[in-house]
Amino acid sequence: MPKKSLITFSLIALLAGCGGKTSDKPAEAKLPILVIQEDLVRISPGRIAHGPIISGSLQAKKQADLRAEVSAIVLQVFKDNGDKVQKGDLLVRLDDTAFRQALNSAQEAERAAQQSFDQAERQFNRLKTLSVSGAVSTQAKEDAELRRNTAQSDLAAAHTRVVQDAQQLARTEVRAPFAGIVGKREVSNGDTAQIGKALLKVIDPASMRFEGFVPADQIREVHVGQLVNFYINGSREHAFEGRIEGISPVADATTRQVGVHVALEGNENLTVGLFAEGRVQSDVKQGLSIPESSLVQQGDHAFVWRVQNGVLNKVEIMLGQRDVKSGDYAINSGLAEGDHIIRHPRGALIDGAKVTMEKVASASTTTNKKEG
Repeated sequence: MPKKSLITFSLIALLAGCGGKTSDKPAEAKLPILVIQEDLVRISPGRIAHGPIISGSLQAKKQADLRAEVSAIVLQVFKDNGDKVQKGDLLVRLDDTAFRQALNSAQEAERAAQQSFDQAERQFNRLKTLSVSGAVSTQAKEDAELRRNTAQSDLAAAHTRVVQDAQQLARTEVRAPFAGIVGKREVSNGDTAQIGKALLKVIDPASMRFEGFVPADQIREVHVGQLVNFYINGSREHAFEGRIEGISPVADATTRQVGVHVALEGNENLTVGLFAEGRVQSDVKQGLSIPESSLVQQGDHAFVWRVQNGVLNKVEIMLGQRDVKSGDYAINSGLAEGDHIIRHPRGALIDGAKVTMEKVASASTTTNKKEG
């Protein structure tokens, strides 16, 4: 038969003994529930962390929204969502035909302006030499100097146009500003990109952090350097850790909560934008705790099944705060250190039923005999 918890098998046997034809044997003759040590949890002191609840989302501290700086047709997109990039990698190429023609025209104008300046410079130098011997008038020399200065200004303006057109041409190639991954692709080949249109988002996974909010009335308990434990998207299976690296000096105008930035410890390969919730460890104490799997919730009441002196009892307990890292709950009352409770209470457990502790080997032998 398939392997199962011994307590489940024993419970079936107990219920079977209770049904069918009425027996003349006393109630004490009913089969006890057989329990192995692995079915039990021993209540012992442990570390319970308390502190303000923090909720928010995962964001990359280092991210860049790449937008079109010129209006042009998208010729080619080289990277897709999730692709790794290195600094300087070409990500998007826009149509550069008009910008290349503008640059060529500006370069031709610069060459013409250079020739005009060179000619004006030679003429001015010649008249300057002749004016020393009195061969030309001072007015002629000054007119030549004015023409030289004007040509020089025209040359500077032409050079500026060349630089500007070269920059516009360069903007038709969108490159990665740093190493990372493509977080979001916004365009495809053939799209018309107007100035300011979003093209791609590049993020640095190594800069991932938890950007959360803490209620304003609890912000005094929060300090830079404190440990934070949190879960992703409500999943309680795995807790992440981080430390507070910054606290916003201004509360959010809408929620009146205070922003807190948490640096993650280690590379967890997390995803930007996921919702996260956790607790700041502002106070850590020692106390009794209980795993969530042992709890039986009935409305606003919490119970556990305790094994004591060979008897199974349903015991109501008062729970304290939950440790966000371990998932255990603090016990305020109802249990004492050294008590043993059922680890995974399942089925119709009977309050007051007799319990027999069995070793694993013995339990396996008993099961095999019943199978035979």
